[in-house]
Amino acid sequence: MNACRLAASNLACRKGDRLLFRRLDCAVEAGQALQITAPNGMGKSSLIRILAGLARPFAGAVERNGAAGLLDERPALDEHRPLSNALGFWRNLDGEQDQALQELGLKALMEVPVRYLSTGQRKRAAFARLMGQGAPIWLLDEPLNGLDTQAVTVCEAMVERHCNKGGIAIIASHQSMRISGMTELKLADFAVTSSSAEDPALSSESVI
Repeated sequence: MNACRLAASNLACRKGDRLLFRRLDCAVEAGQALQITAPNGMGKSSLIRILAGLARPFAGAVERNGAAGLLDERPALDEHRPLSNALGFWRNLDGEQDQALQELGLKALMEVPVRYLSTGQRKRAAFARLMGQGAPIWLLDEPLNGLDTQAVTVCEAMVERHCNKGGIAIIASHQSMRISGMTELKLADFAVTSSSAEDPALSSESVI
């Protein structure tokens, strides 16, 4: 796996007239895992989307060396197709998923339309798609939602293996994950308590 890195400097995020967080700095190197923790509504998902390049920060910058793969509540699978066809679309673009399908216990579900899958089954399918991408940077937004204990253990092992191979995992979750050496970023440390506390230095920046 090629060397990868993701760093954020002086990030701020604003939604509407509310400044969620500001002055956020972090850097994650190859082989490292970082968990972002915060109460709901404080901007965990917004931060993940900024790091993925899908949303613009209100201020600050993101430096990303290496392709990023995103896993969130939208599995990017065609609801009307059987799981085999829905994943096949990505397999044609990215590569093989066979090992992931076996590990995640999805083989028996391949002919089930995606719309009939449970939340946990959809999440496991999203993990299979992510692994097939081969992206060195994984951005995971609440990756354990809907998973049973066995599936949680499997996904934790996948994330740890990814990091051991030189990848990066950045995880936004209110649930703890057992990943060796994982560090924590508490988003509350960068939170803005009210819109009146907005930093004047940010006033000329673009809103997300």
